[in-house]
Amino acid sequence: MATHLQGSLFDQTDEVRLGPLHGMRRSELGDGAWIDLLPGWLSGADALFEQLAAEVPWQAERRRMYEQMVDVPRLLAFYQADDALPHPVLAEARETLSAHYATELGEPFTTAGLCYYRDGRDSVAWHGDRIGRGRREDTMVAILSVGAPRDLLLRPRRGGGTVRRPLGHGDLLVMGGSCQRTWEHAIPKSTRATEPRISIQFRPHGVH
Repeated sequence: MATHLQGSLFDQTDEVRLGPLHGMRRSELGDGAWIDLLPGWLSGADALFEQLAAEVPWQAERRRMYEQMVDVPRLLAFYQADDALPHPVLAEARETLSAHYATELGEPFTTAGLCYYRDGRDSVAWHGDRIGRGRREDTMVAILSVGAPRDLLLRPRRGGGTVRRPLGHGDLLVMGGSCQRTWEHAIPKSTRATEPRISIQFRPHGVH
């Protein structure tokens, strides 16, 4: 599947490469949860987006909701730990993040889930990655975003205000600590977003 992305005015290179991680900024959310944000970690994001859009075997899924089957409002792909990732820079990103967070996480990132948001009508509802170990243990989920900017929203499960973090072309966001257990996150529908976005989520084994 291929959907054209209008070239970014800020992404002036076709070479797909990662930058250093030393510019990462951490925000403490409360209840032991935190997020790290690094804008523009990936250069050459236009080229990566076009290749992923064209070559990943995207799947449209249906799920039961409110006693009926509904279309999942995005396309999906999933790569197990032993699967070859669809671009070498994604394997490099996974290895780099595993090394960077080795002390805090205590294990490597292994799987990669990809979501294709075709336009502003595609979204993901409020949730935490609490299937598996994320329900009872602190863990991390790292998200690399390419394509149209979209807002990531976070809110505490016990109630409280919403935190908004825009994710742009080539940005990295990592959710850590108790974030999956004590907070929820979402990508809401947007009337402003008309172009597509792809997110790549790296997770440790047993976190979904």
